[in-house]
Amino acid sequence: MEEDVELRAITERTKGDSPVPEVSRRISVSEFSCHCCYDILVNPTTLNCGHSFCRHCLALWWVSSKKTECPECREKWEGFPKVNILLRDAIEKLFPDAMKHRNEEIQQNSDIAHSLLAFHKYGNDQIQATPNLGRANRQRGGGFFSGVLTALTAVAVVLLVYHWSSRESEHDLLVHKPVAKWTPEEVILWLEQLGPWASFYTERFLAERVNGRLLLTLAEEEFLKLPYNIDNNSHRKAIIMELERVKTLGVKPPQNLWEYKDLKDPTWKQWREFLVKYSFLPYQLIAEFAWDWLEVHYWTSRFIIVNGMLLSVLELFSFWRLWSRRELKTLPRRMWSHFWKVSTQGLFVAIFWPVIPQFVCNCLFYWAVYFNPIINIDLVVKEVRQLETHVQ
Repeated sequence: MEEDVELRAITERTKGDSPVPEVSRRISVSEFSCHCCYDILVNPTTLNCGHSFCRHCLALWWVSSKKTECPECREKWEGFPKVNILLRDAIEKLFPDAMKHRNEEIQQNSDIAHSLLAFHKYGNDQIQATPNLGRANRQRGGGFFSGVLTALTAVAVVLLVYHWSSRESEHDLLVHKPVAKWTPEEVILWLEQLGPWASFYTERFLAERVNGRLLLTLAEEEFLKLPYNIDNNSHRKAIIMELERVKTLGVKPPQNLWEYKDLKDPTWKQWREFLVKYSFLPYQLIAEFAWDWLEVHYWTSRFIIVNGMLLSVLELFSFWRLWSRRELKTLPRRMWSHFWKVSTQGLFVAIFWPVIPQFVCNCLFYWAVYFNPIINIDLVVKEVRQLETHVQ
């Protein structure tokens, strides 16, 4: 039978010392029921959305679905849910008999014990993974501007690594020397910078003593014939495309950060366009770079472009989430936390980069290129479903 409790609240006396009538109301166990098991709340755990569930019910839900979202409204929770101590103590004082009976039932269920153990282990892992945040409030899509912060740190790391690994002496770079004045050795240097595959053709160019003037006269038909004999269609198109850029600029276009830093300062219009994209669409810059290499790296470029679009969508969802919850004031703290995390990781990579096997680097690179888009598609789908639930 459902247990009822009568509550009485006697207010303070007024200034005239006249007593106030006693107020009473009967409450039942059903008013403190869990929306998962529809029984009295045991160790009630309140989520960010405001809904409360038994802690073991929430653990069973998480173990079965592996979703960090409310079982009722499907809103994702932030951090690791904690027991609502005030609500727990109130229920235990109001309904001691019902709580005793309910606890005995839970203790006899081994599935609940295993689920709670796994759930608490997950919570400890979350807390250890975010020691600098004070609480686990990370979101799976990344915070707004996280792409910008990641790009800043990545540029710094690349500069350090490139500086340490560069073996080139400070000679006159081809980005300043007119192509008509290139020597055969400098033509080979230009060819090798197109990619590792260019090493197959360096001996043929050296044998013909191809200098800058001769290079400008070559056409696609001549690359098909002897002595060049470039049969690979992708390699031939890459050389032709880069040769057209050389003819247009009159010098070798820069291909790395070290060569870009020696160019003339960009115009204000270029700076304005770059800063707008860098601030609001950082991944579009990467997608635009990949777009120029579609004819050479067919699948890789498309994977990069798709991943850039997905990451931009996730950034917009993150900003919308902050805006809808009126948490924009937490943006500086989130940015600093993300910057600190990425900086420490980048410094670790920069220190141990020389000793990391090339095979491991290649595996990580291709994993990021080809599998990250699949992961991000799943994240976008979840964000869209959450948005639909919120709108409804």
